[in-house]
Amino acid sequence: MDPCHAAIDAICKSIMNSTVTVSELQAQTPKIVREAERRGMMAVTRHGRVAAFLISKDRVETMIETMEILSDPEAMRAIREFEAGKTKMKPVECLDED
Repeated sequence: MDPCHAAIDAICKSIMNSTVTVSELQAQTPKIVREAERRGMMAVTRHGRVAAFLISKDRVETMIETMEILSDPEAMRAIREFEAGKTKMKPVECLDED
């Protein structure tokens, strides 16, 4: 499974286990926000259909970082080369070198 489909599959599984209704959200907002922070995301349903998502700050930051990596041709080339066994893992400290 390619990374995009794997991510979508993980999100769908997460949503099924993390769903609240609009009425529940209105009645228990602080509790549900804490749960969204813990889980990363909650789906909010109206009339049995997903109407919105409540996404934690950490999850949004992770999504932005992933999009930045995916849009960086040099980073993607390095990832593909590593996955193909053409390059070796380097220590994180090497990222600080100018």
